[in-house]
Amino acid sequence: MTATPDDSTSATTPSAGKAIGFVGLGNMGGPMAANLVAAGHRVTGFDLLPEAVEAAAKTGVRPAASAAEAVADADLVFTMLPTGRHVLGLYTDGGLLAAARPGTLFVDSSTIDVADARAAHDAARAAGHRALDAPVSGGVFGAEAATLTFMAGGEAAEFADAEPVLAAMGRKIVHCGPAGSGQAAKICNNMILGISMIAISEAFVLGESLGLSQQALYDVASTSSGQCWALTVNCPVPGPVPASPANRDYRPGFAAPLMAKDLGLAANAIRAGGVDAELGLRAAERYAAFAAGRGAAEDFSGIIREIQDRSGQGAPGHDGSAPDGGTA
Repeated sequence: MTATPDDSTSATTPSAGKAIGFVGLGNMGGPMAANLVAAGHRVTGFDLLPEAVEAAAKTGVRPAASAAEAVADADLVFTMLPTGRHVLGLYTDGGLLAAARPGTLFVDSSTIDVADARAAHDAARAAGHRALDAPVSGGVFGAEAATLTFMAGGEAAEFADAEPVLAAMGRKIVHCGPAGSGQAAKICNNMILGISMIAISEAFVLGESLGLSQQALYDVASTSSGQCWALTVNCPVPGPVPASPANRDYRPGFAAPLMAKDLGLAANAIRAGGVDAELGLRAAERYAAFAAGRGAAEDFSGIIREIQDRSGQGAPGHDGSAPDGGTA
């Protein structure tokens, strides 16, 4: 497995002047396409939502009237779509593969099932094209700031061709292996994240019940063995990490339904592989229930409020104090 250095700039300079088709200009795809334009690429984009196309046009993306038009003259095609069904449908029934020039490199940055990713590779190759699965981590903020992590699956030659372009949108680009490996890395990574957020949330609720202030617990855990991204970047209680969604009434960052989707993909893979991953399966159940209810429009860290409610505790205050005013 290879990766670019993990610093503020990639060692690979984005290649200029590529003609890029981008299909899926939503919360993630829109900023990603804008960063490609900023790096000097010629981007033509399409989305089913006219307002998404209009927003992308303001950043320099050339609007297309259809997905097929967006890819007709492209060197590379990026797709950022909700599910594998959408990707495969657009590739074949939607005519995306048929509309592209022979040998076009298709890069799917959606988060989809590993089997669907491999099927997309096969369909692209059968149509005379090349393919990578390259899902991302970093959320909307990472998409806007061009600091995403890309996890790529596919042949080494395809990865080498795509890497300079991916560098315009991300800080770290990792070649994880053959077709489907990028998706495998993504669902494993997000299983870690989902389990971690539940553990961190339970720890804060437990701390509250013991009279421990949230700030005190954060100060200890963030500099000791409890340290993790879910705590230090996306802390589920207001106060300790000002930029976390907890300080914005849990407005997403990374929406709970997206976490539920990713954990569902992980759960499918766990069952298919016969893996003993009890926590992964339980996390998938917890987030599916949360996303179907109050978490439908919340950040995934909002699951702490479910845990508080079930524990008979109110929501924490922004001053980081325990409900009874206790301190560590």
